[in-house]
Amino acid sequence: MKVFKSFYIQHRFFYIGLAIALLFILSYFVPLVFFVAQLLMLGLLLCFVADVLLLYVGKQKLTGKRILPDKLSNNDAHQIEIQIENTYNFNVNVEVIDELPEQFQRRDFLLKSHIVSQKSKSIWYDITPKQRGEYHFGKLNIYALSTLGLVARRYIFDDAAMVPTYPGFKQLKAFDFISTNKASNAYGVKKVRRIGHTLEFEQIKEYVLGDDLRSINWKATAKSSSLMVNQFQDEKSQPVYCIIDRGRTMQMPFKGLSLLDYAINASLIISNLVLKKHDKAGVLSFSNAVNDVVVAQRRSTQMQLILKALYNVNTNFLESDFNKLYVVVKQKIKQRSLLILYTNFETLDALNRQAPYLKALAKHHVLIVVFFKNTELQQLIHTEAKTVQGVYDKIIAEKFEFEKRLIINELKKMGIYAILTSPDHLAMDAINAYLKIKARGLL
Repeated sequence: MKVFKSFYIQHRFFYIGLAIALLFILSYFVPLVFFVAQLLMLGLLLCFVADVLLLYVGKQKLTGKRILPDKLSNNDAHQIEIQIENTYNFNVNVEVIDELPEQFQRRDFLLKSHIVSQKSKSIWYDITPKQRGEYHFGKLNIYALSTLGLVARRYIFDDAAMVPTYPGFKQLKAFDFISTNKASNAYGVKKVRRIGHTLEFEQIKEYVLGDDLRSINWKATAKSSSLMVNQFQDEKSQPVYCIIDRGRTMQMPFKGLSLLDYAINASLIISNLVLKKHDKAGVLSFSNAVNDVVVAQRRSTQMQLILKALYNVNTNFLESDFNKLYVVVKQKIKQRSLLILYTNFETLDALNRQAPYLKALAKHHVLIVVFFKNTELQQLIHTEAKTVQGVYDKIIAEKFEFEKRLIINELKKMGIYAILTSPDHLAMDAINAYLKIKARGLL
């Protein structure tokens, strides 16, 4: 039974058979063609038998292996390697059908290659996950064909494999430079003017042009022959929490990802930067309940804990309960902290319903509310209206855009920092806000 399950007659056999059948039909009108058709039919059958014997007789075969990474990074490209070894005494053509996880929804996956006798070859293909969670790979099917190409033999390898997909950890390397270069304004990192001093003294050093004259240490200057100044550094070990809204407003898609995915990726980048700045990083998510709480710490395993907490977070269709968020924050976060809240307000009424809880959070902590521009409305606003309906649509889009600006003003009146950004600029805008808070010593 295993032989029959691995046995596949190829299209070439049927095409040749169809051509021979046409010759038999033609032989009714031209009798000489009948003999030619018989010879061709006999040749086809002999080649068919020979092809079967080549692929199935003896211990010669193909061996294959799929090499997967330990984990995948959401919204990043990954290369998957398939290694195939040909132990046949002849060259083979192979067709590879890898059963990809259901998240990719690909039903036309096919790779073709040619492998020399007694040689190995690697075939590569790319995947880009768009969802977090578990990705289950199915069977690796490899079809071997000889030069005749009338029959294919199927080999099955790697029956099942699961790879977890985490938030976009590959992006962390792209932002590592920020933690080592305080003055860098590349890639959108803004220079921030420092106001006053932070609380931690670092060293006394010799004055150089550009140092703050208010930092002159007169006692050290009197003991030396040159002007000496005090040097300060950013205060360390300050708690920074990324709070992620998992409610229905975060399900809006943008370039294949939801707003929740962008918020999670940005939280991962911010947390990594916070730890490199010697502060404490923590996260929590909420909807109708508060979940996935990782207390802000600065331990070596903190990023792994944050990755696991954000690994399988999903949105739901429920209204987010800001009251429960406030209660949990009050109970669990006793020290004054920087709270970066990722949510989405589409209307002023939506903000007003949650305003009392936001004010209460801002009373004891430094609160930054990050919400999103509607990019489709932005495109509609900048598109010329050519019909009456188009004019109406553009006016309504401008109304919603204006309401977003009103939301920013209302948050500022409450003493809350606000960031209105597009999903693709979210991480950099959040980084700039964090660096600005640190530079001004507001924690």
